[in-house]
Amino acid sequence: MEKTLVIIKPDGVERGLIGEVISRYERKGLKIKECRLINATKDILEQHYIEHKEKPFYEGLVSYMMRGPVVVMIVEGNEAIQLVRNINGSTKPTEAAMGTIRGDFANSVTENIVHASDSIESSEREISIWF
Repeated sequence: MEKTLVIIKPDGVERGLIGEVISRYERKGLKIKECRLINATKDILEQHYIEHKEKPFYEGLVSYMMRGPVVVMIVEGNEAIQLVRNINGSTKPTEAAMGTIRGDFANSVTENIVHASDSIESSEREISIWF
């Protein structure tokens, strides 16, 4: 079984989409192994987004992720990483297919409802940061 980290970002929590997001993963047969509603700290976010540290959007991203609570989850299943990314849709809402989480709900590249690990390596690293 493959594991991946999923974060329902502050905009998803604020808009009351927690149940909708989780149900989409569960309907696909994925299992929620751990789930927490937390306020992300600057330290956790700096570790999580380390690869973006020198990019111009970094400070705004960290600030946005600290705006309110997030839901962090470990999602498990066969090919969970790619399945979750398919369910989430493209990072850019204008390119995300309708029927995906971002295609149905997101309207900004930053405030795009969810984050999910993009590889086994990043999944392991991200899970160790949040859990």
